[in-house]
Amino acid sequence: MKKLFAILLLALTVTFAEAQSNFGKQIDDKKAMAATELPAKMGGKNEMQAKVSGTVESVCQVKGCWMKVNLDNGETMRVMFKDYAFFVPKDITGKTVVFEGEAKKTTVPVEHLKHYAEDAGKSKEEIAKITEPKDELTFIADGVIVK
Repeated sequence: MKKLFAILLLALTVTFAEAQSNFGKQIDDKKAMAATELPAKMGGKNEMQAKVSGTVESVCQVKGCWMKVNLDNGETMRVMFKDYAFFVPKDITGKTVVFEGEAKKTTVPVEHLKHYAEDAGKSKEEIAKITEPKDELTFIADGVIVK
């Protein structure tokens, strides 16, 4: 009976741990390209379906409704979540993530940039300095794994 209980407990622990690391659509980490490779893989395309792995640079500190992932050129890519249907933990800065969905080249309006800066906890002075839209590589993720 003790062995059965131990096996059940182990199975539940593994299941719970996996559930804690997956957000949104259940995905796996197989065949994920490095975030640093994504800009080159996109080439001249404005949109592309992809599975990407990268390091989290920052996370929305209000809800976990977006995260920024490091790219190869010192830039970051904002990863948002499809239909605002799920969020990620606010304490995953520095962790490796895998996400799947659509990469897009977009021009982010000043209003959104200011909103993101506010979510990130930037000062009023820093937010006031945002006066121009910015061309960015963004990502709408269907699912995320936090490793």
